[in-house]
Amino acid sequence: MALDMEEQYDRIYRYCYFKLKNAYLAEDVTQETFLRFLECDNYKDAGRPLAFLYTVARNLCVDEFRKKRMEQLPDEMPGDNEEDAMVCSLSVRMAMEQLTETEREMVLLRYVNEVPVSVIGAMYQMSRFALYREMKRILKKLERGISDETGKKG
Repeated sequence: MALDMEEQYDRIYRYCYFKLKNAYLAEDVTQETFLRFLECDNYKDAGRPLAFLYTVARNLCVDEFRKKRMEQLPDEMPGDNEEDAMVCSLSVRMAMEQLTETEREMVLLRYVNEVPVSVIGAMYQMSRFALYREMKRILKKLERGISDETGKKG
């Protein structure tokens, strides 16, 4: 599988930002991820370079947490000033907070970064069928959380 490095760089950055909530740290970790990825020839033997790339990024993010307690910056609101967009954004954010860290990570990988199911399955050591079931469960949980936050009965 040939990787489009520029496209993956943006996705890894988003992943790191999601985990670290700090743009500067996310940039540093993203750069370090690609340096380690390019320096290591072992990933070629495994045949799953994308899974290896995300594993390196995840491990580097964990290392950042271990180095020091991070001050989390407040999440920025979307540029849209409309009330409906703000309510929707807050509802989604609050519903995401109800998910576990692993569940949030799976949603980010699959639906934001569009990582293939086979790669996510390899990362979490799950079959694709088990991953599909897990994602369906997570999405239902997220949907319930959004409904609860917006006051709708779902």
